[in-house]
Amino acid sequence: MVSDGTGLPLAAVLTPGQRHESTQVERVLGKVRIPRRRGRPRCRPIRLAGDKGYSYPRVRAWLRRRGIRAVIPRRADQRPDDGRVRFDRDTYRRRNVVERCVGWLKECRAVGTRFDKLAGNYFTTVTLAMIQRYLRLLTAC
Repeated sequence: MVSDGTGLPLAAVLTPGQRHESTQVERVLGKVRIPRRRGRPRCRPIRLAGDKGYSYPRVRAWLRRRGIRAVIPRRADQRPDDGRVRFDRDTYRRRNVVERCVGWLKECRAVGTRFDKLAGNYFTTVTLAMIQRYLRLLTAC
C-alpha cells in the first residue's frame, strides 16, 4: 500500500504472503494518481519513504531513474555507495503517518483478520476500507 504524507491511502497491491513487498514497488507506484487542480494527474511522488526492507539497489535505481527521492535507511549489511545518497532523518520521521494508516486499515476487522479466503474478495475489502477512510475524512469537515 502507498499512502500520502497525511495518511490517505493512494493505492494498494495484493501479493501472496511469501512474496517480499520490495518486489512490488514499481507495480504499486504505477497505480498512484495524485490529482491536481488543473491538467493531468501526477503519477510520481516527490519522495518515497520506506523502511529498511526497501533498501535494495534495484529499488533505489528505479526511483532514481524516475526522479523520485528515496528516503530509505540502509541495512546494516549494505555498505554506502559513493555518497550520492543522503539519508534525510527529518523526512523519515514523518513515515509514522504511513504506519498509522496501515494500522487504521488493520483495525477494520475484516482486513486485520482476513476473513475472505479468495484474494479478489480480500482486495475488495481492503478497497472498501480505503474508501471508508476517505469518506470519514470528507464528512469530518
